[in-house]
Amino acid sequence: QVRLVESGGGSVQAGGSLRLSCVCSPVIDSCMGWFRQAPGKQREGVAAIYAGGARTRYADFVKGRFTISQDNGRNTVYLEMNDLKPEDTATYYCAAGTLQTCNYWSSTGPERGARFNTWGQGTQVTVSS
Repeated sequence: QVRLVESGGGSVQAGGSLRLSCVCSPVIDSCMGWFRQAPGKQREGVAAIYAGGARTRYADFVKGRFTISQDNGRNTVYLEMNDLKPEDTATYYCAAGTLQTCNYWSSTGPERGARFNTWGQGTQVTVSS
């Protein structure tokens, strides 16, 4: 089973940028996703990437601002976040799933993560206005 460790969270002002990293052991799984959960709110899908990195999917609220990518040599999945807004404040989680997980996301849109089977511990992102 894949083990995931996130890092890169922090506190920034609105308009700033952060890059989150998710190191995968032993290797990147078939489908990787980033999710977030703010206090009092449900977890929501942010972005997903198929193994190999050729195909990506995004929630509408981050399109044009966030970019998911992967470095197979480093077994790491990234979430580059630009033009951050206070409403992006949340704990961000990396998750792993199967090819079918990404196919489901592609066909139905971002999900809340029920089809992802492995999760990291999360990293906090705080954006101040």
